[in-house]
Amino acid sequence: MSIVKKAKSSKRGSRRKGSGAAKTVDEYLAGVPEPARSTLSRIRAAIRSAAPREAIETISYSIPAFKYKGVLVWFAAFSNHCSLFPTAAVIEEFKNELKGFSITKGTIQFPTDKPLPAALVKKMVKARVARIESKQRG
Repeated sequence: MSIVKKAKSSKRGSRRKGSGAAKTVDEYLAGVPEPARSTLSRIRAAIRSAAPREAIETISYSIPAFKYKGVLVWFAAFSNHCSLFPTAAVIEEFKNELKGFSITKGTIQFPTDKPLPAALVKKMVKARVARIESKQRG
C-alpha cells in the first residue's frame, strides 16, 4: 500500500488566502488586494451592465464568472495582472481593439491598476451573448 501525500497548494494564481476558495464573487473580491480589487470591480460592473438580466454571478474554476445559458465570461486577479476570459472566438473578433493588451487564445491580460475600457468589455460581452443566442460555440 502506498501513501500519497497531498501537495501543498501554491501561493501562485488567483487563490484566496484563508479558509479555501471563495464561494461567491463578493467573497472572491474581498480576498483580492488593491488595486486589483477596484479594477475587477469595474470589470464586474461593465459585464453586469451588458449581460442579460437573467445572467447570474457564480464561481467557476475557482474564479468569478457570469452565467447565461452556460458561462458567459470569467474574470480574475493574479499576482501581476488581471484577466478577462471571454472565449477565443470573442478575442479573435476583437483582436484589433485589443492591441496593446497581452492576449492569448482565450485570455486578455491587463495591469492590476488599469482595467480594460468599460465600453470594450460591454461590446465583448454583447458579442458573447450573441454567439450564445445563435448557438455558435466560442
